[in-house]
Amino acid sequence: MEERAYTISMLVTNRPGVTSRVTGLFSGRGYNMESICGAPTHDPDVSRITIKTKATPEKFEEIRKQINRLIDVIKLRDMTVEEKTVQREMALISMEIVSRTQIELTEMVASCGAKIINESADSYIIEVTGTEEEVNGLIDRLAPFGIKKLTRSGVLALYRELDDSHRRVES
Repeated sequence: MEERAYTISMLVTNRPGVTSRVTGLFSGRGYNMESICGAPTHDPDVSRITIKTKATPEKFEEIRKQINRLIDVIKLRDMTVEEKTVQREMALISMEIVSRTQIELTEMVASCGAKIINESADSYIIEVTGTEEEVNGLIDRLAPFGIKKLTRSGVLALYRELDDSHRRVES
């Protein structure tokens, strides 16, 4: 069976070593992480870790079971179905600027909903937030101009909130 991309979001106890145990589970069993992002939630005792991975459906189910066995995992959710979730990624892109490309780059950045967050005489730092495809699209468009540096956050995901008449039952 062919591998596909999956996004997992988990609430975990916010204490030292938790992220290490999650990544150790992946590496120890030969699972690959395409991206990982973790940070505290509104509750300082709880963090959210979001992982994007590629796996067969059977391997993904195995990953879910293994993660659920970790003592510090409070809740695990499959965030793969994008229609039910909001998924975003952020990238910071450093570009060298020459006078002949400055106007074209400025227009391109604005047309993609990105912003220039730092300008110097010879460079820009551009911030883009969007779906993985939107971020990749801007990076592809900027590549011919010469990207100096690039960093990405990895995917973040939350389930969409529904009004009271369509309240989703948590599983």
